[in-house]
Amino acid sequence: MKIIVKAKTNSKENRVEKIDESNYVVYVKERPVDGKANSAIIKILADYFGTKSYFIEIISGDWSKTKIIEIKK
Repeated sequence: MKIIVKAKTNSKENRVEKIDESNYVVYVKERPVDGKANSAIIKILADYFGTKSYFIEIISGDWSKTKIIEIKK
């Protein structure tokens, strides 16, 4: 499954907001430094979808706020 994620970094809390079936907004406390925010996004999405972190991969948008993420189950 592929989803589009808009990352909101440096937030007050970690959470996922579902916009529709393939679009999500992920709020993370981490700042976008040294890949910390991307790692946090993967962990939060793994908890949200009830899967392991290694099943989630950022396909596109490593350095962008909008990311395409693949979730393998």
